Amino acid sequence: MAGAIEGANGDADTSALVDDLAGAHEEYEARREAVSEIGEGNLQDLADAYDRATTLLDRYEERATGSGDFKAFVTFQSAFTEHAESLPEDLPKRAAFERAADRFDKRRLSTSDFERARETLSEAADLIARLDERRAAREQYRETRRAVVTRRDALDERIEESRRVRRYGRVDLDAPVEELQEPIVAYDEAVEEAFETFRREESTRVVLDFLASTAAYPLVPFGQPPADLMEYVENDEAGTEPISELLTYSEYSASKLDHYVESPHELQRHVGTHRTYLADLDAEPLTIGWPPPPADRLWWRARELVAVVSKFAPPAVVENLRAVRALARDDERYERLRETARARAALDAETRERLASGEVEREVAELEAEREHLDEALSTYPTV
Repeated sequence: MAGAIEGANGDADTSALVDDLAGAHEEYEARREAVSEIGEGNLQDLADAYDRATTLLDRYEERATGSGDFKAFVTFQSAFTEHAESLPEDLPKRAAFERAADRFDKRRLSTSDFERARETLSEAADLIARLDERRAAREQYRETRRAVVTRRDALDERIEESRRVRRYGRVDLDAPVEELQEPIVAYDEAVEEAFETFRREESTRVVLDFLASTAAYPLVPFGQPPADLMEYVENDEAGTEPISELLTYSEYSASKLDHYVESPHELQRHVGTHRTYLADLDAEPLTIGWPPPPADRLWWRARELVAVVSKFAPPAVVENLRAVRALARDDERYERLRETARARAALDAETRERLASGEVEREVAELEAEREHLDEALSTYPTV
């Protein structure tokens, strides 16, 4: 098991993240206050007025300048002046619109008149930019805060891992786990062999019927046979063949397959489509595994497994399973031995050295302090 933290770099990264968060929050607050000074509603009204003005400039510049379209010139001049005069008296930078309109109070307009009008209106654009600056600052703040949350969540995982290692370090690694391991391994090997024999020797129809029957046992997690495949093997003569034979057939060409089954296309359609399902069938859902599950789960799962395994396996395999189930009767001793088994599986030589030296204990303390730092930052700088 690898080291649980990144050492000094982890602390440095966390401090940098918190500094970034503080800076992003300060920037957002500054931009928010800048908007508040003018008023969001006022700035939005100003933005609407500015958009209307620049739209008129863009629409009429070509046609209203020089000796071009006189009608366009009059329409533009009237529309721009009316727009400027219609603005509320208390609108920020209203005077800029009036000055821009004054530039068009002449008999002939040039491109330079439009350029100077845009320069005049830039006063309004600079003020309106506060809305975009606040929006950008808010997004940057949110992004930075998300990075802090992500690191805090990652720390939680590493803290849990380190605590688990520390807990394993307190386990009696010399406890006789063979009391659990030997019967469980004996059962797992026996049921794997029995299922392989069953899969190899019985017809596909029988095997799929068995698999379908396991739907009543949620703690025996076989994938259920696809409905169309199930229907095919139930009603076609090919269903009396073992799975291995059907898989071989599915690789044949239609002309070659015609010598072995009555409906080559049906076999290719149903078996070929579900080759992966058939090829991957194994005894894993029937095994206990190592290290084993908690005592209560083993007890109830073994109860379902007895009902399932007895459908195809020899009595000796079922007896092996009953012996495994009996292990869970003394749940206190079972859990103690199970914890030793889990510890042995998790603790490699390097991790055991870290435990013995006290490094893991230090890592837990450092991780917890780092997480506390992040929690404090998230509390100080809330979501916006």
